[in-house]
Amino acid sequence: MHDLAALDATEVLELFRQRSLSPLEYLEAIEAQVACWEPHINALYGYTPEAMRAEAAASTERWAKGQPMGALDGIPVTVKELIATPGLPVPSGTLANPLIDATVDAPAAARMRESGALIFAKTTCPDFGMLSSGVSSFHGTTRNPWHPACNPGGSSSGAGAAAAAGFSPLHVGTDIGGSIRLPAAWCGIVGFKPTLGRIPINPYYVGRCAGPMTRSVTDAALMMAELAKTDRRDATRLPPSNIDWLNLPTSVKGLRIGLMMSAGCGMPLDDEIRAAVERAAKCFEAQGATIVEIEPVLTREMLDGLDQFWQARQWSQMLRLSPEQRERTLPYVLEWARGGAEIDGVTVVRGFEQTLAMRAVTEAVFDRVDAVLSPTTPIVAFPAEAHSPLGDPRKNFEHIAYTVPWNMGEQPGLSINAGWSHDGMPIGLQIVGPRFNDLEVLGLGRAFELFGEVERRMPVLRAKEGQAA
Repeated sequence: MHDLAALDATEVLELFRQRSLSPLEYLEAIEAQVACWEPHINALYGYTPEAMRAEAAASTERWAKGQPMGALDGIPVTVKELIATPGLPVPSGTLANPLIDATVDAPAAARMRESGALIFAKTTCPDFGMLSSGVSSFHGTTRNPWHPACNPGGSSSGAGAAAAAGFSPLHVGTDIGGSIRLPAAWCGIVGFKPTLGRIPINPYYVGRCAGPMTRSVTDAALMMAELAKTDRRDATRLPPSNIDWLNLPTSVKGLRIGLMMSAGCGMPLDDEIRAAVERAAKCFEAQGATIVEIEPVLTREMLDGLDQFWQARQWSQMLRLSPEQRERTLPYVLEWARGGAEIDGVTVVRGFEQTLAMRAVTEAVFDRVDAVLSPTTPIVAFPAEAHSPLGDPRKNFEHIAYTVPWNMGEQPGLSINAGWSHDGMPIGLQIVGPRFNDLEVLGLGRAFELFGEVERRMPVLRAKEGQAA
């Protein structure tokens, strides 16, 4: 069962084509993997294996006839709790929200279903998706499969943990400041935040994207071929494109690649992460790229302004709840959001203007280089029960300095595992490209995989301790 759980979706689909594995048999293997891991990591919401068995059986019949309904027919997938699916509430990770069943699929879920994928579960997230942590007043604590005492990151916390633990190869997360890439880095998987609007999303907002979370770049590209199909519900969507997502450009020869080791502000960079990212840059250089050290794009004023704007925005949403509902919010999130009540309108506007400043400076980087390499996170790990790496609502954004500028700038960004710490925890490398160069960013990620620099591993559960080895 573990061997099947370690396969990529592309490999599973080939087994389906060869009729050496059926979707129903594969779903049973995934169920066994979930039964083994889920009690220890708490990654899933709305897990419905029984309902999926009939769909898997129907998929099995289609493959037996050589008539799959779509590119992902029979592949189990998860979508983040924030992505609506019919018949299940969207609590947004918090006990504060009333539980009302959604009636239609959000765009990303709709595209997965149309492709024949089996949405067998949703994945957890923290309150309002406003933490880079797996702690939630509604879902409880989600843990990192590499070490359950560690945090998976967030806000796509369940997706990161589920992908690492082998709960199917394909997962959909969302990202407004790093919420796909941060858990991807801390869980040792691939997380892709596309150009804003490349994947339609609903509700949409400044910098908010949906994207694939997988164990390989090729699987991320496989998902992009479906997720990037248009949906009019997203007024920020890009025009339909004819991108050949599985034709990844992997040559790096002649490229000028920026190396951004300093985030400009926020938490200091861990030495092991620094070493891993510098090793990755040397790999690109050895294959013919020119590595150019570049200055950080983010400033203290930008990060603080964004924090103030988001506090005010979150507090405005909290005011729509009754006082009793608000008090059911995770205390850390409530304390952070309450800061928005003390911020005057001029300061809020100036905070929002920092998103435009980030857009200008991030776009200007690509006048000098074709892509950027950086750490994804400043630290290797933090405790599972922590609400943020620093545990202080007044310093809530200090760990997103490498990721958030590219949300505001709308550029595509990928996090990929760049190596292992001395105690076996994964280390994330971020690859960023100009707006609309999504395929090229995925190609650079695939090139890094092909360099063979990083050994691919799966976490192993110690049955006695409930910890990973």
